[in-house]
Amino acid sequence: MIYDVISPYIVAVVIAWFGAHVVKYIISLIKKEKYGLRSYLFMSGGMPSSHTATVVAMATLIGLRDGTASGLFGLAVLFALIVMYDAMKVRRSSGEQGEAIKSLIKAHNTEIKLPRVSKGHTPVEVAFGALLGSIIGAVVFLSTI
Repeated sequence: MIYDVISPYIVAVVIAWFGAHVVKYIISLIKKEKYGLRSYLFMSGGMPSSHTATVVAMATLIGLRDGTASGLFGLAVLFALIVMYDAMKVRRSSGEQGEAIKSLIKAHNTEIKLPRVSKGHTPVEVAFGALLGSIIGAVVFLSTI
């Protein structure tokens, strides 16, 4: 079995990350956006939040395997909350500021190189990332019992 070779916790994180990016790609196909799968595997922002999916998958698996009263689960929940807050507040805000700076640079027709802007997430994107992560954590748990 794969879990004899690699930790189920790592498996949950990898599946959640990859799964979230595949969902982003599928949504882009539905919206008829012109990006390739490779772009979506490494992009930030968008639906669902892959950061949230990975930390929630880990927290879910820890809660199911080690118990919700364990210190490790408490730490995993704290970590997940910090990541989700950061995605919605800090990274989203800095992404909006980056877009505003790019607009100003373009409007003033300067030779300043346009900065790379990393988008954050809306609360809905984070919620769907959490849902995806919960499902993946539970599926990985069920595959280990």
